[in-house]
Amino acid sequence: MFYAPEFWFKTYKKVLVDMDDNDQEKNTDNTVVIFYHAEAEDLERKNNVISKCIKNIKWIAGKFETKNIVLHSFGHLSSSKAPVEFTISIISDIRDRLINTGYIVTETPFGYLNEWKLHVAGESLAKVFKDI
Repeated sequence: MFYAPEFWFKTYKKVLVDMDDNDQEKNTDNTVVIFYHAEAEDLERKNNVISKCIKNIKWIAGKFETKNIVLHSFGHLSSSKAPVEFTISIISDIRDRLINTGYIVTETPFGYLNEWKLHVAGESLAKVFKDI
């Protein structure tokens, strides 16, 4: 998790052929950027993963007094990978719950390689790793 005064992304290349075409380019300011990855072990603990993830996101957003969240799939956080459908399901639940509680959520397109620029603030809490 990162607190970013600025985050920009642009889709580069679709790598999962079953995904809809979704070329985007967006810039967000005063945001928390979440690099997420679902592991095979998460299949048996879906509800716990969702609730802990939301709790962590709200915690760091509160530290920086922002409601802006970026969710970015980063499949390189572990060698264990959950099925694509499961990962999409989890992140959809997380996104919807955040939106329903007043957060503004941007998602980088799932199944795409993306270009991005991440300006991370200097504070220690601006860079936090949480293993759920």
